Amino acid sequence: MLSILTNRTYRHLLAAQVIALVGTGLATVALGLLAYEIAGTDAGAVLGTALAIKMVAYIGIAPVVGAYADRLPRKTLLVAMDVIRAVVAIALPFVDAVWQIYLLIFLLQSASAAFTPTFQATIPDILPDEEEYTTALSLSRLAYDLESLLSPILAAALLTVINFHWLFAGTSVGFVISAMLVVTSALPHRQAAKKIVESVWRKTTRGARIYLRTPRLVGLLAVTLAAAAGSAMVIVNTVVIVKGMGRSEEDVALALAAYGGGSMLAALILPRVLRSISDRSVMIAGAFLLTATLSVFAMMTLGTAGLIAWPFLLGGWLVLGVTYSLSVTPGGRLLRRSSNEGDRPALFAAQFALSHVCWLLAYPVAGQIGANSGMGVAFLALAAIAAIGAISALWRWPKVDPEEIAHEHPELPSDHPHLSRQFPGEHRHAFVIDELHGRWPGRP
Repeated sequence: MLSILTNRTYRHLLAAQVIALVGTGLATVALGLLAYEIAGTDAGAVLGTALAIKMVAYIGIAPVVGAYADRLPRKTLLVAMDVIRAVVAIALPFVDAVWQIYLLIFLLQSASAAFTPTFQATIPDILPDEEEYTTALSLSRLAYDLESLLSPILAAALLTVINFHWLFAGTSVGFVISAMLVVTSALPHRQAAKKIVESVWRKTTRGARIYLRTPRLVGLLAVTLAAAAGSAMVIVNTVVIVKGMGRSEEDVALALAAYGGGSMLAALILPRVLRSISDRSVMIAGAFLLTATLSVFAMMTLGTAGLIAWPFLLGGWLVLGVTYSLSVTPGGRLLRRSSNEGDRPALFAAQFALSHVCWLLAYPVAGQIGANSGMGVAFLALAAIAAIGAISALWRWPKVDPEEIAHEHPELPSDHPHLSRQFPGEHRHAFVIDELHGRWPGRP
């Protein structure tokens, strides 16, 4: 798995991702403490609003940036977004009003909404070999899981010797180092983008239109909905469930570690699994297993007044981590397979925005239903959402999904350059939605 680190460009970008993630983890801890310092007992409401602002920025900004990313110098864009994030992070300790937190969070997350899809769309160009790219996706998943495990521990250690305001300085330094690593990376040049005259609206929605007209990506979105249901339950309600058992804060961390450990375990085995099993089979199986796990928890908690045995919780969270990683990690392979190089930034941005719509739906269900109706009902509601996602994926994602598809172009003249790619008796090639292929063969 680690052999791809011999690729200097990828090694620098992975290091940039890991360092930026650690900085973001420090900021998450510091932001909660800052909210409490300013708002006191209303800190939860402040953080809830900040999370909503984050989702709005992700959903609204990513498609706009993705629409024009193919016209911008890739390295310049990535470095600029890191610099903006560094400046915002260093400004956070100086705020003294809640509205200032909201404004800076919007700026920070808007920069992240521009950086992340562009970064993700760059990796397939650096690692064109599918097996190497699959390994890169697994390493990226491991980076996210390690951040969720290690950042709180690092923050706790630092808080024993410094004020929490200095954590924002650590975040800023992380973004600066990330920018420096990107600067020193030799990013491949994009092919010259074709000049397509489109309105601002059509340009902005181009990625989403490609996404929603590609059957396998509709399946990916459905699987993402199931994954969001499982992760939302863990992220939102772990502390409530564990503290409700009368257990310690350390046990909260242990439960989250079980979830992260499961995700890491799946990420480690996926490159080998995907050599012999299709993306569709792995991802849909993960979605159905996640649904089953949430359903088992629902039956147990509804029948026992919400009580869960501690070993069962740890084991269940481990399984949810595994199924989450199975459901989402191979997604990058589908996005690469479903796009031309020029459309790739827009398509990754569409995935970034649409996936966060799923989380925007799942988070309130987990939080509000859990608080008002109990954990058993929350598990049941999220199991229902996950089931909708898993069944929709099974239905909308074709079981037979070849890369090359025979099709016709009655709208093109017979001497059109595209039709020179002719096979005996039929026109066939790797099919993606683009300006010459506006709809999927056999679909209305």
